[in-house]
Amino acid sequence: MTNTENMGIQTVLHPVADLEKAKPVYTALLGIEPQADSPYYVGYTHAGQQIGLVPDRGGHTDSTPVAYWHVADIAAKIAEVTAAGATVKDAAHDVGGGRLVATVVDVDGNVLGLLQDQ
Repeated sequence: MTNTENMGIQTVLHPVADLEKAKPVYTALLGIEPQADSPYYVGYTHAGQQIGLVPDRGGHTDSTPVAYWHVADIAAKIAEVTAAGATVKDAAHDVGGGRLVATVVDVDGNVLGLLQDQ
């Protein structure tokens, strides 16, 4: 693995029960209005970070925030981390605009997000 393949944590997604109720809290916390505001995602850009709110769709999301590591090749990174002992929680899938996301679980049960922009 080279350092250019791993672009670091740039996105943190927070699952919320109600986007409309959560949005004022995060707006107050960050001191800015969201740059993206839709029924499936509310996103803020603050200090070089993407902070996103995603709806909990019937308990299918995680109950805690997930940090997403931006990677150049999500399939290769999934192969690399699973070979090292992680397991796939959510396979890579397109969430719009060619953005691919996946989650894996490390050997201690921590959920790690992977994100690839195309």
